[in-house]
Amino acid sequence: MKNTSRETLITRAFVSVADTLTTDFDVVDLLHNLVEQCTEILETDAGGLMLVDEGGQLQLMTSTSEAADFVEVMQLTADSGPCIECFTTGHVVSVADIADSDRWPAFRKAALDSGFRSAHAVPLKLRGQVIGTMNLFAARAGALTRRDAAVAQALADVATIGILQERISRESTILADQLHRALDSRILVEQAKGMIAHTLTVPIDDAFHLIRLYARSNNLTIRAVAEGISNRAISPDALAVSELARGRRATGTDATAPEG
Repeated sequence: MKNTSRETLITRAFVSVADTLTTDFDVVDLLHNLVEQCTEILETDAGGLMLVDEGGQLQLMTSTSEAADFVEVMQLTADSGPCIECFTTGHVVSVADIADSDRWPAFRKAALDSGFRSAHAVPLKLRGQVIGTMNLFAARAGALTRRDAAVAQALADVATIGILQERISRESTILADQLHRALDSRILVEQAKGMIAHTLTVPIDDAFHLIRLYARSNNLTIRAVAEGISNRAISPDALAVSELARGRRATGTDATAPEG
């Protein structure tokens, strides 16, 4: 972000999220793209996103790190934390310094143990209907400014419109179908992450980085790459080669080498 203006990043984020909203868009790609963009723009360190299922329960759909995963799951298990309050009230909830807050003891411990000092939850809602929350975590203390909250809410609103865009004609079935597919996709991605981490002997976060890089380099969805890894159509070595080629191109040491 140091070499790119904030306004440019915001513009790119809206274009990127909007570009995801094709006729057969992939929900996991949309949600992860949203969280990743907001994490960069607001200069936080990790993020996650939850959506409500057909039973009215929040489900974790995506996150940018295992640490964020843990904190999110902890909130769901305890039914307590900023994201739960955000979902219940439909308003942004910002905790400037988790260490100084005596609310949500279980969340406080999990967040601090994971290295986070501040947390911000933004609702995904449309005309009063809240369908989930986006949650951002930072290693440093600090409040979410009104402007930052507005940017995050605007991006969340765009994603919400995308998720609900067919609901007028198909009512609640579209959300249930998409959530079911998103949950299936998450299982596939988690399995693929485990396979890559085990085969290449890398941390889980690095394994997901390789999957995302391969997907972007080959114009594929994250789900498609995860399926390819699971059915062995895509080898772990192919992901490692893709990462190596990217590094060489970035440093100019292998400018003529073919991609991936």
